[in-house]
Amino acid sequence: MKLRTRALAKVTILFSLPLLPLLSYSNSSSSEPQKQMNAGTEWRKHGGGDAEQRFSPLNQITPKTIADLGLSWSFDLGVSRGIEATPLVIDGIIYITATWNKVFALDAKSGALKWQFDPQVDRSKGADLCCDAVNRGVAYSDGKIIMGTIDGRLIALDAKTGAKSWDVITVDQSKPYTITGAPRVVKNKVIIGNGGAEYGVRGYVSAYNISNGSMLWRFYTVPGNPADGFENPAMTKAATTWTGEWWKFGGGGTVWDSIAYDPELDLLYIGVGNGSPWNHSIRSPKGGDNLYLSSIVALRPDTGEYVWHYQTTPGESWDYTATQHMILADLEIEGKTRKVIMQAPKNGFFYVIDRSSGELLSANNYVPVNWASHIDLSTGRPVENPKARYGNNAPHTTFPGPFGGHNWHPMAFSKDTGLVYIPALETPFTYSHDEQFNYTQGYWNTGADMTMTSLPTDKAKFKAIKAMLKGRLLAWDPVKQQAAWKVEHNGPWNGGVLATAGGVVFQGNADAKLVAYRADNGERLWDFFAQTGIVAPPISYELGGEQYIAVASGWGGTFALLYGGLLPQESTAGVGRLMVFKLGGKAKLPALPDSVSQKPTPPKSTADDVTIANGSKIYDNRCAVCHGDHSISSGLVPDLRWTPYLSSLEAMELVVLKGILNARGMPSFNNVISKQDLNDLRAYIISNANKALEKGAELKPQPK
Repeated sequence: MKLRTRALAKVTILFSLPLLPLLSYSNSSSSEPQKQMNAGTEWRKHGGGDAEQRFSPLNQITPKTIADLGLSWSFDLGVSRGIEATPLVIDGIIYITATWNKVFALDAKSGALKWQFDPQVDRSKGADLCCDAVNRGVAYSDGKIIMGTIDGRLIALDAKTGAKSWDVITVDQSKPYTITGAPRVVKNKVIIGNGGAEYGVRGYVSAYNISNGSMLWRFYTVPGNPADGFENPAMTKAATTWTGEWWKFGGGGTVWDSIAYDPELDLLYIGVGNGSPWNHSIRSPKGGDNLYLSSIVALRPDTGEYVWHYQTTPGESWDYTATQHMILADLEIEGKTRKVIMQAPKNGFFYVIDRSSGELLSANNYVPVNWASHIDLSTGRPVENPKARYGNNAPHTTFPGPFGGHNWHPMAFSKDTGLVYIPALETPFTYSHDEQFNYTQGYWNTGADMTMTSLPTDKAKFKAIKAMLKGRLLAWDPVKQQAAWKVEHNGPWNGGVLATAGGVVFQGNADAKLVAYRADNGERLWDFFAQTGIVAPPISYELGGEQYIAVASGWGGTFALLYGGLLPQESTAGVGRLMVFKLGGKAKLPALPDSVSQKPTPPKSTADDVTIANGSKIYDNRCAVCHGDHSISSGLVPDLRWTPYLSSLEAMELVVLKGILNARGMPSFNNVISKQDLNDLRAYIISNANKALEKGAELKPQPK
């Protein structure tokens, strides 16, 4: 059988595939690009090493010793929004980032502050963020700490002092680009992508000289306007898979998170995101695969030259990004060692791919999936359910939804167990064609009717849908393509994962706990109450002969913004912290302050049903992604039902149309919301304020 054709730089190669490859795991790692820390004592790279395995070889903390694990120290980051950063540990200093790209350098043993740096990000760029004012951390090399900023800059700091070495702009700042991903450093080149596909941008990844910040190369992931010519043969080929005038919508394909590198093959791997708009029938009306959306792409790190790609979701229409964590490892296939890259992207299938050639070796769904029945190994393509393509068709409730079967939260791979540990989700979504779609750069442009995001207020229907929203820690055998064990959480949006040689797996969760599990069977061994949810991944390092576990707490991100106010969590918005644990640790977190807030009496709801219904549609399409479903905030941003600006239409006009809070991240919407629309929007919010939906026990159980 033949896998579908993939073009290399100037050559087309066909790969042969067996029908059902028999896989087995090998402990041999002599040829793997591990490059793990200094003998395992530090955490110098984002994923622990170039292979991004997030496996620590430290083994003091085991199922037998973990009962003695306790807090060694904590550091208050001074923010109450989502913290997604992976800390780095180099030469006894731990580096962590907080909201709005603030960087802290701390003594890794005591937590004493060495220095801090605030890049003074333009807060108005918050309007261009799909998913909270977050970032995933920094990179280190050549004595420098390097970070990407929300406003599209790349900044290098002296690792010892925090002094700025250089500061360059990586995007056209007149467009709604942002950076939330952590940079990677490969061969003295800083690799960075960007985000903004929902807002209408063209994605790319760039390499910069670590010495002075000069740009060395740029690879676009989707083709631009054909009238301008194409940058390279890869873009010429990609353009044949698009139709219509896609470039007017930007096209999407942003490289906003996962990057990995194999030094032996000298290949750089990037994960490419969704289309702009989501809706394939609008973006590319006559069909087409739309390369290189939702693809893993291999490049030469010296030049950015295209080598191969594998597209997980041809003709992407569901926000099924392939930006999710990629892991490099060696697996045994029919008795032969194969260098593989593994990914569990949003679309719900787990892929094992030969990382030297792009050949698909195996794929299976790791969560329930109904947009496709399976991946056809003879073609490498999904066998789709035609009803799932909602463009110009009936609405379709699809598994997974846009949050995916796995989102940005990093997985981990244990060399000892051979398992991949996935922070998995089940979050269905009803996709529906937006009949009134009108592209507006700088605002959400999905082409899907976002009123479908709103959960029903009928209690019976709400209960049924709530029962469908799930989260779990899933131990996946990439050899057998099946689950080895799983641990169910109370809901979705739990943290990234760390695996260790001590036979322990660590994960934070939405219920404000850091939890340790046995790596071989998932037995819960230990937990620690963090006071606020943990979405960031833990790391491990060693100092003075002692093993430490570090993780940042800080509930937030896109799911928390949209549904955090309605769905049950033991977590609430709170102060983000870096917490560091060791055996024998006796420290305690500061006590939570009493949180007693008296809500103001809202204006009476006097508007008619038509007005409120129109306000609801405006809210769902323009406001819900930040301020929460049914205008019930998770606490990360203001709850609009209780804002003093609700008191009059004139007061709301100052904020929504005139932008008086622009500097705080609340932009003007005067390009897309009229004064009449604002009147209806206000009426809808007032109606919700008088209902107080979350007070019903069925809708919002009280935290324990």
